Amino acid sequence: MQAGPVVDLRKLGASFTRDPYPVYAELRAAGPVHRVLDPGGEEVWLVVGHEACRTAFTDPRLSRDWRKSGTMGQIINTRADQPALAHMLMSDPPDHTRLRRLVAKEFTPRRVDALAPRVQEIADELLDTMLAAEERRADLVASFAFPLPMTVICELLGVPTLDRDAFRGWSNEMVARTSPEAESAAYDAMAAYLAELVAAKRAQPADDLLSAMIHAVDEGGDRLSPDELIGMSVLLLIAGHETTVNLIGNGMRALFAHPDQLAALRAGTGLLDGAIEEMLRYDGPVETCTDRLALTDVEMGAVTVPAGSTVLIAMADADRDAERFQHPDSFDIRRDARGHIAFGHGLHYCLGAPLARLEGRIAIRTLLARCPDLAQDADETGLPWIPGLLIRGVRELPVRW
Repeated sequence: MQAGPVVDLRKLGASFTRDPYPVYAELRAAGPVHRVLDPGGEEVWLVVGHEACRTAFTDPRLSRDWRKSGTMGQIINTRADQPALAHMLMSDPPDHTRLRRLVAKEFTPRRVDALAPRVQEIADELLDTMLAAEERRADLVASFAFPLPMTVICELLGVPTLDRDAFRGWSNEMVARTSPEAESAAYDAMAAYLAELVAAKRAQPADDLLSAMIHAVDEGGDRLSPDELIGMSVLLLIAGHETTVNLIGNGMRALFAHPDQLAALRAGTGLLDGAIEEMLRYDGPVETCTDRLALTDVEMGAVTVPAGSTVLIAMADADRDAERFQHPDSFDIRRDARGHIAFGHGLHYCLGAPLARLEGRIAIRTLLARCPDLAQDADETGLPWIPGLLIRGVRELPVRW
């Protein structure tokens, strides 16, 4: 069966970026797979609906290993042998299995839980600085939501001296490029920086994750190659902060927009864990998955996706599907939101999900405890949104107290 006409998302403008959910729901009502032009003008196949998205995540015909396809330039403006891409998110089994095995032991629940005191300390230090502002106003992203996970992942990896402004620029280009040239330059700059860092850590190991990855050897004697060390560092640095920045930002926006839910959360700390899951479900930090490549013709929902096509899985829509969640467009922190796919599904399920949840819990709890009168200080329609379909969130979130 042939797909319907191409849906040009560019024509929907800023309103779609702010609130894509009605558009996704309309597409879902028409079927699970659609050809669309993304905000950058690229034609992709978009999967919507909870069950269809879960199925797509586990379909081995939808590959993440673009480096071996000869079509690298379709999704990332850099060369296929770029060391910054030598990581598990750009690979399929057995390469993915091997790479994940070599780093997974560093992200066990026990190791993540041990980070809680330091995460709390960082959160308090950031709020000390933010709340000292005489005008009692701040950008919550710049003051708190960004530096909290950025500091945590840098300390965990062992890069405390990282130029945060430079890194933020590189990361922004990688998740929402402003131009092909800028994206390519960002990959080259980050790879060059991390190559020097890996060399320094190899010469003088320390008690940090990067040193552990350099010296990690599995039972068969396997270890990460020099390029893989750079690639895994890039992945951990970017994925280790982008998700949490926007979990905090989107979560606080949802609370500001639902004062009854905010009051309930302030009154009952036992609701916090469920509130974090509802924030992830209701307006999660990742709108669609990273690009998949159709290795063969793939029939999905009676539509044939041609081999060589780019496929995106709309996690944001999956978690607003009434077939899975009752009243999905309602924000309800008492809801059982388990089953959401905000962190993906299947073999590429986010390795850092426990860390993001820990940081999110500490961040939201600390904000509510220390800022009892915190309020949004800008109209929702005027907020600067991150462009593109990958990361969902705002670049700035003005607040007052």
